[in-house]
Amino acid sequence: MAEHRIFSTSFASVYVHYVAKAERKGRTRAEVDHVISWLTGYDVADLERIVADETDFRTFFAEAPRMNPNAGLITGVICGVRVEEIEDPLMQRIRYMDKLVDEVARGKKMTSILRGSSA
Repeated sequence: MAEHRIFSTSFASVYVHYVAKAERKGRTRAEVDHVISWLTGYDVADLERIVADETDFRTFFAEAPRMNPNAGLITGVICGVRVEEIEDPLMQRIRYMDKLVDEVARGKKMTSILRGSSA
């Protein structure tokens, strides 16, 4: 089976849509960065470098400093699929990030989005 094309898609090309979605709903880029940092361990400077370098999703997650151990608490449906049932680990991580950004855009409280943690 051929791999999904999102794996070789640049993070930057999707990140702009994450930020735009949040901003359309009155949220901020800083909030998007915060949930991505919580999930992956990247800081803002890392994210800026990744965007500038047009790093693909495979590399983005392979080089993530620290995937949050609470990522498994992310549940729900994104793109018609339950994130907790996705078998491919890379696709699941991508959908976790999609879900977090969606929750930011919907106005959920940050403590809820970050599964009870503040950082």
